[in-house]
Amino acid sequence: MEYHELEQPDNLSKKEKEDAMGAYLMMFAAMGAGLPLPIINLIAAVIYYFVQQKNSRFVKFHSMQSLFSQLPTTLINAGALYWTLQIFFFKDLEISDPYIGYLIMAGVLNILYFIFSIIGAVKARKGHMYYFLFFGKLCYHQVYKITNTSENNTVRNQPPM
Repeated sequence: MEYHELEQPDNLSKKEKEDAMGAYLMMFAAMGAGLPLPIINLIAAVIYYFVQQKNSRFVKFHSMQSLFSQLPTTLINAGALYWTLQIFFFKDLEISDPYIGYLIMAGVLNILYFIFSIIGAVKARKGHMYYFLFFGKLCYHQVYKITNTSENNTVRNQPPM
């Protein structure tokens, strides 16, 4: 596989660096809207990605990485919100040890996500690449892989890889 060359910090414009940093700041969207709904952050990240994907690969990479890393956190937070609402509105459910454990796990996950997003935002603002544990490699392959596009649009059969 061939990949496009990575942009170097000196070759990136100030706007590109700020746009890449902005991708990580989508985690504050729900707080800015004043709503305790975990899905607001994900919606903001999706919108930001689709708006920014036409920019440089650097911005697209950071936007995609921010979006992908927000998916598990949003799902965990939605589960915690759903479980909490079930406890408060249905009398047959009560606060249990699994519920408390889930809330602790969700809290730890949110703290880790917050820390890594701030680090990612700072690195992106400096024009540096920062790869999240699971999502960095996936996003790098999606954004920087050179796809073979034929000029005459002929179909070429390829052996399995």
